[in-house]
Amino acid sequence: MFAYFSFLLLAGLAQFVAAKDVYFHWNITWVNASPDGYERPVIGINGEWPCPQIDVDVGDRLIIDVKNSLGNQSTGIHWHGIHQFMTGTMDGASAVTQCPVAPGSMIRYDFVVDQAGTYWYHSHNMGQYPDGLRGALIVHDPNPPVEYDDEFTITLADWYHKQMPELLDSYQSTSNTAGDEPLPDVALINDSTQSMFKVQPNTTYLVHIICIGNWPGHAFLFDDHEMTVVEVDGTWIEPYPVGEKNIRVATGQRMSVLIKTKEDASKNYAFWNTMDINMMFVFENKSIPENFNPNATAWLVYDESLPLPEAPVIHELAFIDDLSFVPYDREPLLEPVDHQIILNTGHTVVNDVTRFSVNGQTYMPQQVPTLYTALTVGSEYNSDPKVYGNVNPLIINNNDVIEIVINNHHGNLHPWHLHGHQFQVLQRTDVNGGFFDGYFANISSTPVKRDTIMVQNYGHTVIRFRANNPGIWLLHCHIEWHVQAGLVATIIEAPDKLQELVVPEAHLQICDAYGSPSSGNAAGKKGEDLTGGNDYIYPGESGASYPPPTFT
Repeated sequence: MFAYFSFLLLAGLAQFVAAKDVYFHWNITWVNASPDGYERPVIGINGEWPCPQIDVDVGDRLIIDVKNSLGNQSTGIHWHGIHQFMTGTMDGASAVTQCPVAPGSMIRYDFVVDQAGTYWYHSHNMGQYPDGLRGALIVHDPNPPVEYDDEFTITLADWYHKQMPELLDSYQSTSNTAGDEPLPDVALINDSTQSMFKVQPNTTYLVHIICIGNWPGHAFLFDDHEMTVVEVDGTWIEPYPVGEKNIRVATGQRMSVLIKTKEDASKNYAFWNTMDINMMFVFENKSIPENFNPNATAWLVYDESLPLPEAPVIHELAFIDDLSFVPYDREPLLEPVDHQIILNTGHTVVNDVTRFSVNGQTYMPQQVPTLYTALTVGSEYNSDPKVYGNVNPLIINNNDVIEIVINNHHGNLHPWHLHGHQFQVLQRTDVNGGFFDGYFANISSTPVKRDTIMVQNYGHTVIRFRANNPGIWLLHCHIEWHVQAGLVATIIEAPDKLQELVVPEAHLQICDAYGSPSSGNAAGKKGEDLTGGNDYIYPGESGASYPPPTFT
């Protein structure tokens, strides 16, 4: 079945739109779906899948009541790219800023959306979002710096016929000593293999591109239509014509491009997308299975009575460099640096299970959400990394300029995402570019700002941000396999200042329903006594939640 998508009319968006409350009631349920013709259970909202796109305006207050009706899994929703300035209790990362929402429980997310741009929401619990719990979140700017007539959204993803619990159990088994990721079965565009976008001739469209997948990055193009990049990860940039090159997006990244349609409706055109073969095969020294197809096609439909063309044949891809983008606000390079953090990422083995590590330690979710520990352990201990357990805690001070160096001691690429902030990207090496030696080459005076950046294999990247948002923020690879395998660090930002945050009583009741403590150190005790804390990985356990769910 073909999937059609209608576009949001933009009349009046160029004028000021008064802030308003936008309310949704979401019931998280299992739904059967067959996005590529293979039917399987997926996680939907209000009995439907794909999950709905949220459209709000800058300044709106978004209120969403989420009920977990899955029956056999806990859940939670993270608002990817939304900074949650002084609303860090609403970030939605299970075991970090809240307890997992047990079956039958409800949580309310309530925050003001004060950033224009392209975002998305997804579960940050039990590896769920590759099973379908994900959707676009578009925050419209009443005064955008570019002109366009209409807009639409395209999501790109890899898809699996098996469900995540089964795949994660295999991935985190003692037999998977190489840490090989399960191979996707198909690529999806807007959660379908047959998506069509109805367009009008002689019209300029703002197209939001979101990579909502699990593992490989994606490259894409509109056949015979020029693209101009104007936004990345919620930051307007100086218009950047793509020209003869191509665009790629990593898992978690977003990008908005302008396209101008043809003068007449005499032909339809293909939208072509491919998953990154290098990430899945070349860098892992694996052969491509026979009949494996990394490509997907959708269509710009000018006239529904005309045939849909075949996808263009692409012989070679040459990509634009996202570090060459210039922010529209031309924010200068943050300096001087107050605190530099160096993260060396690699592999480790825990109880014969292959895990990822940050500075030699793998991430393990704790019994008490890290935010709740910071709020309840007391001023004597809230700056002590020991009380947070095995979450790779990084303590930073209020308003400092933080520089983070990520050295990738691994043979594959990793898209690193930071909650709560955008960061400036100062430097990134190419494949096998080596680790940071303390020197920079050709730093821009106005570096690109993102919240997700791809770090090349056996290379490094350097990012900077100002610590002006007290809270608990994850810094992690956005490949969900790697999240579940511990490639995660935790920013403990201004623990003295974040005491101003107030946890809703209903959020604490979620911990009671789940069976986890909501105060004390990582193990629910006082001071540095972590007796009984989560410091162990069992074969077959994804490490996605603690304690392991026992729901039936």
